[in-house]
Amino acid sequence: MPPSPSAGLLLYRSVGRDRIEVLLVHPGGPFWARKDEHAWSIPKGEYQPGDDPLSAAEREFAEELGTEPPAGDRIELGEIKQPSRKLVRAWAVEGDLDPGGITSNTFDMEWPRGSGRVRSFPEVDRAAWFDLATARTKLHTGQVPFVEKLIVALAKDP
Repeated sequence: MPPSPSAGLLLYRSVGRDRIEVLLVHPGGPFWARKDEHAWSIPKGEYQPGDDPLSAAEREFAEELGTEPPAGDRIELGEIKQPSRKLVRAWAVEGDLDPGGITSNTFDMEWPRGSGRVRSFPEVDRAAWFDLATARTKLHTGQVPFVEKLIVALAKDP
């Protein structure tokens, strides 16, 4: 059975002449605690057949960052298949957000494994703005094409 598809929003902002930054999130929990390069993601989450992917992307943004996504035009970035075979669909939206003020939803898992103790962890433990070159090194390899698609989309924007 293939993995459930995911949908996400890539928030971007202009920070000077011809310079763009994107907001990425770092997954919470013990597995990701010491990982940085190629560990970050766009805010995203799974959706079920019949769900509207854009609505799911906006819901996941709110859950992972603790704030509604900004108003504004959504730029469709398409769908990519990650190395795990998971399909991820994304939209970009321009806006600003203080990454220090995020409050993520949580998930429960047994930790340490085999201990019988269930602990709660934030789904996202931090967020940060990155220039496009740095974003390429921070993002999961399978999500880097969204940065490239954003560059192309913004170049077409009059």
